[in-house]
Amino acid sequence: MTAQATETMLYEGEELRLCNEPLEHFLHNQQPPVKFMSAHTALWRGYIGTWSIEGERLYLKSLKANTHDEVSGGIQEVGLDAVFPGFPDGVFAHWFSGELRCTRGAMLKYVHGGFGSVYERDLFFKVKKGVVIDCREVVNGVVPVGAHESDDI
Repeated sequence: MTAQATETMLYEGEELRLCNEPLEHFLHNQQPPVKFMSAHTALWRGYIGTWSIEGERLYLKSLKANTHDEVSGGIQEVGLDAVFPGFPDGVFAHWFSGELRCTRGAMLKYVHGGFGSVYERDLFFKVKKGVVIDCREVVNGVVPVGAHESDDI
């Protein structure tokens, strides 16, 4: 599988790469299930969300998704209102419980699959029903002086 495009997490004024899919559980439990289309192999889920942690609560702030346009037969881009009508400014992620992984710093190792690439640091958020109950940072290493992110380290 191709490495997947990350979503965005806004946290304490920082824009992080989110290496999870916290919306998936919600989408698969909808009747009928919400289905998005993949525009390319680095985005099999068909959408990219922007998330934020505000006051220890997880919010989905925006969504860019692709659906099948019944009229033209092509791909149509839709937003947050396609899943959450009436919540144009975001929605509290009450459906999500689990651990979120956000990356910080330069890439140390590229992995051609899923969200397996390794970065200098990982920030993990433990979430229960949309509420952040723990946060920890793991240091994985640093890019050697003189190396570039694109170098094979």
